[in-house]
Formats: sequence, C-alpha cells, structure tokens
Amino acid sequence: MAAPKKYPDELKARAVRLYRESDPKPTIRKLAAQLGVHHEALRNWIRQAEADAGERDDRPSTDMAAENRALKKRVAELERVNEILRSASAYFASELGPTRQ
Repeated sequence: MAAPKKYPDELKARAVRLYRESDPKPTIRKLAAQLGVHHEALRNWIRQAEADAGERDDRPSTDMAAENRALKKRVAELERVNEILRSASAYFASELGPTRQ
C-alpha cells in the first residue's frame, strides 16, 4: 500500500499555478512559506510541471514515468514466465530422456 500523500493534489496545482502566473517570479522559498509547504517540495512540483509542459528535458514527464513503471512491471512479469518455462522445459527434457530417432 502506498504511503499517504503529504500534500493534496489541489494544493500542488494551485502552488504551481501561482508560481507560473506570477510576474515577477517570487522566490520559491518565500512562496513555499506563504503556502505552508516545504520549499524543495514546491521546487520539485514546479520542475515536474515544466517537464509535463515540455519545457524541461532533464526529467521524464508524468505520463512517461507512469508508462515506464508499467513497462518495468510487464518486463518483470515476462521474465518470471520465461523462467518458469525454462524450468519446465529442463524438467521435461530430463524426465523424457534422449529422444529416439
């Protein structure tokens, strides 16, 4: 079971929107203090929003990260199935012995 979220999604969206729509941009520490969140959490939310908008290349978008998690899960499942098939193949090969021609 996943750990409960420390900050609600609505707060994250509001905080990012406040930062992005502000002119001039406030310091992240100051805005975070006003919103009652940790400044590094706000910094990460802003970076992720920028990645999702295609403005950053140094981190995957939320969609890409979700797809990567799903693909890793699928690869692990397929590797388990392959190992079972290899074991079954080896078992039957040893039980049946050499085939006659």
